[in-house]
Amino acid sequence: MPNPVFRSKAFQGPVQQAKQEQHAGYQQAQGYQQQPYGAAGGQSAAGLPQQAGATMSSDQLSQMYQQPSATAADTGRMTFGSVINRSSLVFLMIVAGAVFGWTFANPVNNAGIYFLALAVGFIFGLINAFKREPSPVMISIYAVAQGIFLGGISAMFELQWPGIVFQAVLATLSVFAVVLALFRSGKVRATPKMNRIFMIAMVSYLVFSLLNFVLMITGAIDGMFGMRSGWLGIVIGLLAVVMASYSLVMDFTSIEEGVRAGVPERYSWTAAFGLAATMIWLYIEILRILAIFNQD
Repeated sequence: MPNPVFRSKAFQGPVQQAKQEQHAGYQQAQGYQQQPYGAAGGQSAAGLPQQAGATMSSDQLSQMYQQPSATAADTGRMTFGSVINRSSLVFLMIVAGAVFGWTFANPVNNAGIYFLALAVGFIFGLINAFKREPSPVMISIYAVAQGIFLGGISAMFELQWPGIVFQAVLATLSVFAVVLALFRSGKVRATPKMNRIFMIAMVSYLVFSLLNFVLMITGAIDGMFGMRSGWLGIVIGLLAVVMASYSLVMDFTSIEEGVRAGVPERYSWTAAFGLAATMIWLYIEILRILAIFNQD
């Protein structure tokens, strides 16, 4: 499922607030510099307090102006580096959970463990998606739970079709790398029109998935994937991969806007959670496509 993190108030709120603070700070700086010499507040035309300028020596003033500007990291703001660091930690927890799910549990006899992990991941995913302030603990629980589920379902698929997991992982990383390269080159960008198309496609996809799930559990249709079998399943899977890829573009765009706006550094956890949710969705869709190919 695509994450609503970057489209919710949990992330957009801090971005908009940071932009407003930047605009207010710019206006204040402009007004501060435009005050005439000797205006109220004892400021000079250079924007320095007259009393301070009178007591500071030329060497002190020179040293003050030669000091390097504070970076975003120095001021506690989110940077691309902080997003990469938090994302790496989150993905390491997912991998650790997947190793446990793959190695220490039987995907056939202990299937309940994986459904429990899926439920925990789903619940904490919703909480993290709509929580205004990021919680590293809750994001960590989500990552480990989803990792256990992915490890279990991957082991089940690997038992039926050896080599399928390696292919799915490689394909997922390849899609991520291509989308990131296109985004950084400026050739792919999220636009309001494409966002509307994406949302319409997502609603249609969710309705179809829910209907397919209901028909499967009621026994109305047979098959491992229900209506998502055969060539119809492959076509729907490819469309889902395209949607997940565009979701990555939207995630990158939101992260870029957050860094430029100077949102607090703690929201790097939110960005890491959003990327992880999208990548998990992408991996599951690719794994399902490969399984359908092997079935046929």
